[in-house]
Amino acid sequence: MSAPPHADARIWMDGRLLPWADAQVHVLAHSLHYGSGVFEGLRAYAGAAGPALFRLRDHTERLLASAACVGMDVPYDAAALDRACIEAVRANRLGSAYVRPICFFGNGFGLSAEGLRVHVAVAAWEWASYLGAEGLERGIRVQTSDIVRDRVNRPLNHSKICGNYIYSTVATARAKAAGYDEALLLERDGRVSEGSGENLFLVRGGALATPAPGSALDGITRRTVLELAREEGLAAAEARLTRADVLAADEAFFTGTAAEVTPIRELDGAAIGGGRRGPVTARLQRRYQDLVAGRCGTHPEWRTPVG
Repeated sequence: MSAPPHADARIWMDGRLLPWADAQVHVLAHSLHYGSGVFEGLRAYAGAAGPALFRLRDHTERLLASAACVGMDVPYDAAALDRACIEAVRANRLGSAYVRPICFFGNGFGLSAEGLRVHVAVAAWEWASYLGAEGLERGIRVQTSDIVRDRVNRPLNHSKICGNYIYSTVATARAKAAGYDEALLLERDGRVSEGSGENLFLVRGGALATPAPGSALDGITRRTVLELAREEGLAAAEARLTRADVLAADEAFFTGTAAEVTPIRELDGAAIGGGRRGPVTARLQRRYQDLVAGRCGTHPEWRTPVG
């Protein structure tokens, strides 16, 4: 995360805009100890008519679904959460921004969160592509992780629960320590699951394949790219994929709100395709960037103006 954008940066928390440094969590917060918080990540993109949040309501609905999965009664409805995200971007005078809503249980020790207050916060800040501008153009190097994803408990896998991400943080740390940019996680049977914070796509013979949601998150960017591929006349299907399929692909890329559409040029030191961003990936990157910035005129319902 980059530094706050200006001296009077604000975080929306429990219905108020607080100074960045004053948005604090107690050391005995339940979600700190047990990973019981839920969160989202979405972006605002600058456009000719001003900044707009991309697929805001889809992210809000997933946040509430994640909260329901952990038995959390969020004290705000979808419309109020949407407004909080808009306020966080507006109050910080941001054009393009990354936005992080989070809901968490407050003070109370013990496994049960019954009766604990649910807090809600939304932070927004300037953040370039998660895997770097160079990665967007040249592609990134990925390592297959020894951290395994499980297909059991699908509702938990499809929710953005804070505790779930320990697998991702450990896998990413190990990949970076080995000199790679990101990690690829497998399921117990060796099938591909996802990146540590992204969904995976392969291109073979001009057609796209992506792992079916099982152990992986059914990402909102993933859904967006599947729709864009169909609009571009590209065949796109869900499939059970192996590491060998990744190595044999003509192209591979990750998708995610933070990563956007990021090419993969290597897996475990072996080049994928030509070892660079491929033409289909580049085409979908352009379509995605035009869409989120409001330059193509399609899917206006996916852009919520900040005002």
